[in-house]
Amino acid sequence: MLNKQKNLIRQALLIFTFGLLSLPSTAHAKMFSFSMFMPMSSSDIHNFIFSGNIPKNDNYFLSFTTKEDSELKKAEDLKAKEDLVKAERIDAYFAKRSMPLSGHGMEFVIAAEKYNIDWRLLPAIGVRESSGGLHLMNNNPFGWGSAKIPFTDFSEAIEVVAMNLGGGNPNTARYYKDADTKKKLWYYNGTVIPSYPAEVIDIMEMI
Repeated sequence: MLNKQKNLIRQALLIFTFGLLSLPSTAHAKMFSFSMFMPMSSSDIHNFIFSGNIPKNDNYFLSFTTKEDSELKKAEDLKAKEDLVKAERIDAYFAKRSMPLSGHGMEFVIAAEKYNIDWRLLPAIGVRESSGGLHLMNNNPFGWGSAKIPFTDFSEAIEVVAMNLGGGNPNTARYYKDADTKKKLWYYNGTVIPSYPAEVIDIMEMI
């Protein structure tokens, strides 16, 4: 079994090595990044390919990545850092004011991205409606449904209200789907309190 595995690895290395040699150098540099992480010298590698002799320390692996893969990884890392900064800003705002919604920052960010709404919108509504969870009923810090709709916890409230604000609920989509932030807020409570959209937007700008 071990010999069979060694032969397969040798064949793969040979095919890949000769394939690279047949490419123009510029194409090689552009298309492939060939990384070999192992304590092997050039002679070790040569002996392994042509004789199948594995060095005593065979803790190694091969990785083949395209330029596109590398760029995608960088973009994902940057996005993760941006999301973390947003979550920390939300949590810092709540924590500074001793508001119970502190600690849910990343949930707000994830829900906002999922339903395509401003990441500050729902936290700001929570501040306007319940002082960030200090004064609420039914685990409903956003006053959703005149605060008569109960939620199991804040996490469920964040998910459900974000989904509605993003137009994901067919029953409320006519109000929120494709609407900008100001219009969303108008339908949320602006028809009752005309100054409501401006009040929430002011809070958004402080987060």
